[in-house]
Amino acid sequence: MIDTGATAFVLICTAMVMLMTPGVGLFYGGLVRRKNLISMIALSFIAFALVSIQWVVCGYSLSFGTDLQGLVGGLEYAFLQGIGVDGDGIPDLLFVVFQMVFAGLTLAIVTSGVAERIKISSFLVFGLLWTTLVYDPLAHWAWGGGWAAQLGALDFAGGTVVHISSGFSALALALVIGKRLGFGGHGMEPNNIPLALLGGALLWFGWFGFNAGSALAADGLAANAFIVTNISAAAGALAWLCAAWVRGRPGSIGMISGAIAGLVAITPAAGFVDAMAAIVIGAGAGLFCYGALVFRVQKGLDESLDAWAIHGMGGIFGALATGVFAVAAIGGVSGMIDGNPVQFLIQVVDVGVVVAYSFGVTYAIARVVDAVLGLRVTEEEEYVGLDIAQHGESVRV
Repeated sequence: MIDTGATAFVLICTAMVMLMTPGVGLFYGGLVRRKNLISMIALSFIAFALVSIQWVVCGYSLSFGTDLQGLVGGLEYAFLQGIGVDGDGIPDLLFVVFQMVFAGLTLAIVTSGVAERIKISSFLVFGLLWTTLVYDPLAHWAWGGGWAAQLGALDFAGGTVVHISSGFSALALALVIGKRLGFGGHGMEPNNIPLALLGGALLWFGWFGFNAGSALAADGLAANAFIVTNISAAAGALAWLCAAWVRGRPGSIGMISGAIAGLVAITPAAGFVDAMAAIVIGAGAGLFCYGALVFRVQKGLDESLDAWAIHGMGGIFGALATGVFAVAAIGGVSGMIDGNPVQFLIQVVDVGVVVAYSFGVTYAIARVVDAVLGLRVTEEEEYVGLDIAQHGESVRV
């Protein structure tokens, strides 16, 4: 039976999550050099458009179809066969589109690893393969009745499916495509910090729909997810700000990066932990992800816009913290502190498998696409900038 209140709530949350994809584009666009600003924003739109079609054709079915050996769903819902306007609480079609915007956002996050140097044609092929072979199986594992769900792993809104997968996939992709020309030798400062902050603000706003909407009802669980989302983001922003202050000056990009780290970490836990735990999770994620970024810079890795440090490592921190701080009074499952240490061990297994699978399969896909099509633009195109070389457009001052 359809609940009109829940349906209206999830419709709004779906629109909010969709807004996060151009938010990623604005955030990334502000962080690259001006000659690649349009390119980075366009990649996010391309990711959303590509996944929207893939999801209808086969993505939803592979994610939520009949379980096949705990690994992937069947194809009985291909082209949305059998999916209608009826459902339990919300229409089945609404659940399809709510999950679709998650998938589109995840591919947009992965573009961090190829900023300023990927060919659009190669990205289209990579994106289609990646969504089908990486994102869809992971969604099935966690939410479609796959092995992780059968094991009892907790992922309320995408800590493993969205964030660990995108972060470690971005790292793998960056290793295959190689460093940007002049990386480490030439200045690559952000071209528009206010634009990046605006993108970050849209992400913070959309994250309320991301996490609260995952309750799939306008109820107390959604309210809990909403408040812990904001608390964790705030704690992450302040923690990163303080850590950066110790090493120098407290930059605004660091502050919003800390907020995103807090948002990432609370995502798997939002329906399982209380407000006090959210402070610890957010602050811990801010410090943990800041450390990961420093490590990335010291090692000279050009995972350009730090999806690995923020989404990948933040997703690990949040998934493990869920196993520590979950309380039965909120989500029906106890964590280590609530007397169930086994839950933490389950989270460790889940995280380990998702990290290995995301990185390994993405690396293989990127190698194949690079060998067949070439992932990277020419040196001349990279020097000119992808705005002109790939789009024939430029930012006029």
